Amino acid sequence: MEERLQKVLAKAGMASRRHSEELILNGKVKVNGKVITELGTKVNAAKDVIEVSGKVIPPPERKVYYLLNKPRGYVTTLKDERGRKTVMDLLEGIPQRVYPVGRLDYDSEGLLLLTNDGELTQAFTHPKHRVKKTYMARVEGIPEPEKLESLTKGIQLEDGLTAPAEVRLTNILDNRALLEIRIHEGRNRQVRRMCEQIGHPVVRLRRVQMGPLVLGDLKPGQYRPLTHNELREVMALAGIKAESAPLGKGIRTFTGVSGDRRKKAGAAKSTRGPRFDKGTAGKTGPRQRFK
Repeated sequence: MEERLQKVLAKAGMASRRHSEELILNGKVKVNGKVITELGTKVNAAKDVIEVSGKVIPPPERKVYYLLNKPRGYVTTLKDERGRKTVMDLLEGIPQRVYPVGRLDYDSEGLLLLTNDGELTQAFTHPKHRVKKTYMARVEGIPEPEKLESLTKGIQLEDGLTAPAEVRLTNILDNRALLEIRIHEGRNRQVRRMCEQIGHPVVRLRRVQMGPLVLGDLKPGQYRPLTHNELREVMALAGIKAESAPLGKGIRTFTGVSGDRRKKAGAAKSTRGPRFDKGTAGKTGPRQRFK
C-alpha cells in the first residue's frame, strides 16, 4: 500500500509529520537511492528502501489480527505483578507482539481480539464508535422483569449512570438465570457491577460477540486469524479504509493451550450473534449450553 512519504516517516518514529516534511524539502530523504524533495511523494514502506540522513528505515512489521477464546484464570495484560497467567501465555506460534483490544477480567471468559495494529485498537475502542459487546451472564437467582427493565433504561453505578443495555433472559437452571446482555460501554467490570446492583451477582460471565466478531465454536484457549470479511467489517466499524488493512494470507491456526502440542484448529463456523427483540426482557428463551 502506498502512502505519502512524510506520513511513512512519522509512522516510523523518525520525526513528526511537519519535521518529516522539512527533512524531505532539505534533501535528507532517499527512496531507492534517489533523493526526494517533493512533498506528497507516495511510497510503499514494505517494498521501498527509505533512508533518512543515511539511515535506512526498517520495513513496518506485518499487521496481524487474531480472535481468542479467553479461558477463566487469565488476565488480559502482557505481564502481571501478581504472577498470574496472561493471555500471552496462550499464544504459541505468533512471531509478532500483539496486544488485547479491550479487556476481560480474570474470572471472565470469551471473545478477545488481539492485534499489533495500534490504529485499529485506538479506533475500535473509541467511545464514538459505540461498538456493541454481547455477554452471556449466569446470575444468582431469577431477576424479576422490573429489574431487567431497569438495566435496559440505564442503572446508577458508583461511576455514573450506565447507557441503556439490551437484556434478555434466555433460560433458568438450578435457580440461576442466564442473561444475554449487550452494551456498548467499556467500563471496568461493568456487566458484573450492573448485575450486582440489581441484587443478582454474576456466577459466570462469557463474552460471545464484539461488533461483527462472533465467538463461534472456538474452544477455551484456542485462537484463529480473522477472516477477510471479518477484518473488512471491523475496519469499517472503526472508520478505517479497508484497502489499508493487510489481510494476513496464509496464517495457520493453532490451539493456544499452554503446554499442549500445537494443533490445527478449523476456523470458527459462521454463526449469527444473539438476537434482541423489543419486549423480550424477562421472558424465558431456549436453553443454552452455557451453565
